Amino acid sequence: MTSVRRDEPVRPTKRDEVSAAGSELIGGPIGRRALLGTSWLTPVRVIALVAIGMFALGMVQKLPCYNGGWFFGATSQYTHACYSDIPHLYAGRGFAEGLIPYFDRLPGDMEYLEYPVLTGVFMEVASWMTPHGGAIQHREQVYWLVNAGMLMICAAVIAVCVTRTHRRRPWDGLLVALAPAFALTATINWDLLAIALTAAGMLMWSRSRPLAAGVLIGLATAAKLYPVLLLGPLLVLCWRAGTWRAYGKAVAGAVVSWLVVNLPVMITHNASGFHIREGWAKFYTFSQERPIDFGSIWLLISQRTGNPLENANTYATLLMILGCGAIGLLTLYAPRRPRFAQLAFLVVALFILTNKVYSPQYVLWLTPLAALARPRWRDFLIWQGCEVMYFLGIWMYLAYTGNGDKHQGLPTEGYQLAIALHLLGTLYVCAVVVRDILMPERDVVRRDGDDDPSGGVLDRSPDAFVLGRTYHRPRHAVQFEGAPQVRWGAVRD
Repeated sequence: MTSVRRDEPVRPTKRDEVSAAGSELIGGPIGRRALLGTSWLTPVRVIALVAIGMFALGMVQKLPCYNGGWFFGATSQYTHACYSDIPHLYAGRGFAEGLIPYFDRLPGDMEYLEYPVLTGVFMEVASWMTPHGGAIQHREQVYWLVNAGMLMICAAVIAVCVTRTHRRRPWDGLLVALAPAFALTATINWDLLAIALTAAGMLMWSRSRPLAAGVLIGLATAAKLYPVLLLGPLLVLCWRAGTWRAYGKAVAGAVVSWLVVNLPVMITHNASGFHIREGWAKFYTFSQERPIDFGSIWLLISQRTGNPLENANTYATLLMILGCGAIGLLTLYAPRRPRFAQLAFLVVALFILTNKVYSPQYVLWLTPLAALARPRWRDFLIWQGCEVMYFLGIWMYLAYTGNGDKHQGLPTEGYQLAIALHLLGTLYVCAVVVRDILMPERDVVRRDGDDDPSGGVLDRSPDAFVLGRTYHRPRHAVQFEGAPQVRWGAVRD
C-alpha cells in the first residue's frame, strides 16, 4: 500500500468532487506539478481575505435596514431580511444614555443587560467609539458600523484559526469563509466574539497547549454560555487516552479566566456582607425564565399540538443530559477514539437542538465546528442550504405576523416547515459525524492519513480506558482499497 507523507498538505480539489467542480471557476483543480508555497498568497491569507470579503457582502445585504428599515415601517426590516439586534439595543439597553451595564438599572421591563459580561464589555467599548451627539438614528447607524468593524476582526480570526487547526488541511477554512449563512447572520448579534475565542481555544488545544486553550475557552464562556460545553468532550477523550494532566490544565485555565472576567461584576458588598449582583445574574435568570421561542423544536411541537409546554425547561434539560450521556458512551465504545472536533460539533448541536430558542445567528456556533468535524463540501452545503432557508423563513414569518390584516409573508405552516428544515439539516450532519465515528474508515480526515489533528495531546495517543474494541478493519474494505490505513496516526503498510 502506498505510504502517506505526514507533512504533505491535502488538496481538496483532489479529494472532494464538489470542491473540484467549484474550482473550475478559477481554472480547475491544482496540477500535480504546481509549485506550492512560492507566493505570498498562502492559504491562511487567502482564506482571511475571502472571509473579510464575504463579511463585507453580508454588511451590504443589511443596507436596506441601515438606510431606514431599522427605523421606519413595522416590517421593512423583516421583508428585506436584514434585521439586527445591534442598533435596537444601543438605545434599548442604555448605551445611548451612557448607562453602565450590570451596574445601572435600565428603564422598562428589562432591568439589566441580559448578556454575559465579556459581551457586555464588547458592547460598551463599541458605545465609547460612537459619537454621543446628534440624532439617535445616526448614532444607532454608527454604533452598528463600529460593531460590524469589530465583528469583522472576529470573523477573520475564526477563519484563520480553523485554517490552522488541521495542519495538513488548511483549505478547509474556506468552508467557514464562504459559508452563506455565516455572512447573512454575522452582524445580527455579538456571537462572533465568543466563537472567535472558542476557535482560538481549539487551535491552542490542537497545538498541545492545554492551559492556553482552557484560558480561551473560559473567556469564550464569559462571552456566551455554550463554549463551556467543549470541556465535556475533552473530559471523555482525556479519560479514554489517560491524559488527565492536560485536562486539568484546561479546566483550571477556563475557571480562572472566567472568574477574572466575572468576579469584578459578579460580587457586590454592602452592610450585610457579600452578595451576587442582580445585574450580573440577569443573563442566567433570563435564560432560565425565558419561554419557548422562535426556531426551537418546542415551539414547533407547541404550535402543532396547542400545548404551551410550560415544562420545556425540564424536557430540554433531560434531553441534554441523555444526549451527553449518549455522546460519552459513543466516545468510549467507538472503534477508534473520536476526533475532538467531531465531539465538539455533536455536543453543541445537541444544545442547539434541545434549546428553548434558536436565533438565526446560532448557526455561527456550529459553522467552524462543522468545517473541522466533517470537511466535505456536499454535506456542508446541504446543511447551509437548510439554514439559509430558515434565515429567510423566520423573517418572512415575522413580516406575516407583524403587518396586521395584510398577512404578507410566510404563514405559520410555512414557518413550521422552515423550523423542520433547520432541524433536519442539523440532524443530517450529526448523523454523518456519528457514522464517521463508528466507521472511521469513512472519515475524510483520517482517510488522508491523520488521526486527530485537532486533538493536540490526544493525537496518536494510545487508549488507556475503552469499553469497546480499540480497532477494527474497514467494514467496506473494497470501497477504500488503496487508501492509507491509519492506527493512531501511523501509516500501516
